[in-house]
Amino acid sequence: MDTFCVFVSIFAKTNKNHKTMKAEYVPYVEELIELAIKEDIGDGDHTSLCCIPAEERGRMRLLCKQDGIIAGIEVAKMVTERLDSEVKFEQILNDGDRVKVGDVAFYVEGNLQSLLRAERILLNIMQRMSGVATQTAVYVKEVEGTGCRVLDTRKTTPGMRVLEKMAVKMGGGENHRIGLFDMILLKDNHIDFAGGVAQALTKCREYLARTGRNLKIEIEVRTLENIDEVFAAGGADRIMLDNFSLEMTREAVKRIAGRCEIESSGGITLETLRDYAECGVDFVSVGALTHQIKSLDMSLKAC
Repeated sequence: MDTFCVFVSIFAKTNKNHKTMKAEYVPYVEELIELAIKEDIGDGDHTSLCCIPAEERGRMRLLCKQDGIIAGIEVAKMVTERLDSEVKFEQILNDGDRVKVGDVAFYVEGNLQSLLRAERILLNIMQRMSGVATQTAVYVKEVEGTGCRVLDTRKTTPGMRVLEKMAVKMGGGENHRIGLFDMILLKDNHIDFAGGVAQALTKCREYLARTGRNLKIEIEVRTLENIDEVFAAGGADRIMLDNFSLEMTREAVKRIAGRCEIESSGGITLETLRDYAECGVDFVSVGALTHQIKSLDMSLKAC
């Protein structure tokens, strides 16, 4: 047995803020795992079936091959349990831990055909989630000390939104709304089709009252004058400053004067992120956290 496998846990660093998956996320993750099994395994892993004896047992380790933030360990365990409930999962690191090349996240031991079936599914999930978490950590570091929080968006991989939203949290970021159902966000098209800022807000409040829903209201503004229109129409829980320059953002913060939360969005890069955060906004939303990432390299190796 590889001595590295035996002693690596001595050096593992754990994240004290680690939390288990939210209960409401579990059905979505389980559904994704079923889809992944269907598309990858189909009617059988014929490569393993042809050359690995049915009763053969083995042990493997999840090896990190790049520095970054590890994410998806909990989901990887769900994958192995789904494919073979008798597989032993020995967790070394936690989701959200910072890793370096050579670190081992976990060991799995059991039927070798089961381990090989799980290999690519869990790697695809973990590499993607870890890439998101790693990218998020870079953005969060950039606003450190400003009081501003980095938000994700709905610009996610179809079917993987919950996993990518989880990964953002593991990287130290915050989630915006999960979908269209958990927050009202009146954007430019909604406002234009409703007839203007005041009309959109009025119709929004009427809808919430009529349906008995308790949802926060955020509204996008494109000009400084739009801000005045928002408060003339009763205000909102949060105002999104869409594609504002730094100068306009500073003026907007003064004009809003703490009456609601402020979010900057649109065209903000890593290079300009801190400048916007220092304007005094509460949040900066960044689509690049999920749609412009590079997967973190890792592998599942025999030991």
